[in-house]
Amino acid sequence: MKVFVTGATGWVGSAVVQELIKAGHQVLGLARSDASAKLLTAVGAHVHRGDVEDLDSLRSGAAMSDGVIHTAFNHDFSKWAAHCEADRRAIEAFGSALAGSDRALVVSSGTLLVSPGRLATEEDAGVTSKEIPRAASEEAARKLVERGVRVAVVRLSPSVHGDGDHGFVPTLIHIAREKGVSAYVGEGNNRWTGVHRLDAARLYRLAVEKGSAGARYHGADEEAIPFRDIAEVIGRRLNIPVVSKSPEEAADHFGWIAHFTQLDGPASSKLTRQRLGWRPQQPGLIPDLEHSTRYFERS
Repeated sequence: MKVFVTGATGWVGSAVVQELIKAGHQVLGLARSDASAKLLTAVGAHVHRGDVEDLDSLRSGAAMSDGVIHTAFNHDFSKWAAHCEADRRAIEAFGSALAGSDRALVVSSGTLLVSPGRLATEEDAGVTSKEIPRAASEEAARKLVERGVRVAVVRLSPSVHGDGDHGFVPTLIHIAREKGVSAYVGEGNNRWTGVHRLDAARLYRLAVEKGSAGARYHGADEEAIPFRDIAEVIGRRLNIPVVSKSPEEAADHFGWIAHFTQLDGPASSKLTRQRLGWRPQQPGLIPDLEHSTRYFERS
């Protein structure tokens, strides 16, 4: 297959590109800069110049490909709602190029958008964009299914971990080092899911190869990691106290990430494993933190 990948030089997308190439696929990677184009060329991918807000470039990239994997997303929380709507428009653009064909489209979402407080499954439709703007991506995907597009959704864990991670967990480590304590909120019993970056990349490949229209797949190796366990391993590695913060104290301690530190979002990947044959092979989040040196290197 010739697969068009957005976010092709990003944290998850770059691993997807290498996974696809290793499996014998051709990759057409979206690049908005010369630097990104050079990175793609270096790993054996073809370059398609454009941007996720340049809808013509998205449509043309999709039109010349056998499938699309959309991992790009702007995580600037100061303009969160606007970026979520931009992602909706990007998915709609892919759909206009793929409608009437059997070519696959795989878009990205998150396990935290499904059913807070209980174990989410792939059968759960999730929240609406009125509740959480990020759900706009899944809403756009559902509408494309109605138009006959073979679109599937990969819901990623809040922690996609591994060497080079620059997401939630490194932010928690930075805050703990800066504050001198590693914290959780209340009892710390709220749960996250986790998946290694390389296992996530394999899931995207399987989804574009054999995913079903309207399917939702969960990138969750571990379905319920107590947040307190994450705080405790950070405390051990930094040799600092581990403390509880009240919900009122959380905003001051954690800053912009405070909301996420309190979310309870366990999720199963049982159906994903059954339907795609996905078998995570990399270390879980806690073992990764216990043994990694890069997570705790000073920047």
